[in-house]
Amino acid sequence: MNIQKKTEHSLNDLIAISRDGQQFYQEAADKVEDAELASLFLRMAGVKADVVGALSGVVQSVGGEPEQHGTLVGNMQQMYGKVRAALGDKRYAFVSELEESEDRLLKAFDETIADADTPVPAREAALRLLPEVRACHDLMRNRKLAMKAA
Repeated sequence: MNIQKKTEHSLNDLIAISRDGQQFYQEAADKVEDAELASLFLRMAGVKADVVGALSGVVQSVGGEPEQHGTLVGNMQQMYGKVRAALGDKRYAFVSELEESEDRLLKAFDETIADADTPVPAREAALRLLPEVRACHDLMRNRKLAMKAA
């Protein structure tokens, strides 16, 4: 597989998982009945859109086609989150499932960076975005822990 295809493959996985998060945050913002959380969710959706845009730009720069959809796992997680929210504490359910989504994205970034076969352009893009991805993860993890303790 050539560098263009490897870069495209590596980054398209990250794009798809980021799209999952973006869509889930947008939906959660519409469904949660808490203005502060809705604002946070919209901000996080914006960060995911920025990640998608940055990674898509790298894929295009090597002649590839950026992923236009999310993943099946992301769709299932979003559905589970909606069911959980309907049956219990809506705020906690969304925060908890969104934190799981952040776990999944952070793990994918870490794996891409650690993989010796990841081409330099893909690794550099992932490293550049990692602090932002980690900050989002930590924010949702801390929010979940605070809600659980309350």
